[in-house]
Amino acid sequence: MTDIKSERRSGKRVKARVPVAIKGQSGAVETTGFTRDLNTGGIFLYTDSRIVAGSELEMVLILPPELTHGVKQWVCCQASVVRVEDGESAGNFGVAANIRSIEVLPEIPS
Repeated sequence: MTDIKSERRSGKRVKARVPVAIKGQSGAVETTGFTRDLNTGGIFLYTDSRIVAGSELEMVLILPPELTHGVKQWVCCQASVVRVEDGESAGNFGVAANIRSIEVLPEIPS
């Protein structure tokens, strides 16, 4: 019997290295990181802080043009951590999260 891993993503992930500001819903986690890939339903990112699976996060980042019809957009996402992986180097963690909601942030005029 073959073990086939089913794909649970709602759409194709876009490979993009984008800085992310991360805050836990309880205010317990406040850190930064960068994405490896993302789509409107999920994100995988790297951070120096250990985040526990099941944590609820608020993340602020710029969505790449591939996900926003050709325009970069600042967004605030509400997400649930589904998996945490130890990184290749000490103090580096991979975090996979499901995005529950995305709010486009207003442009600040320059």
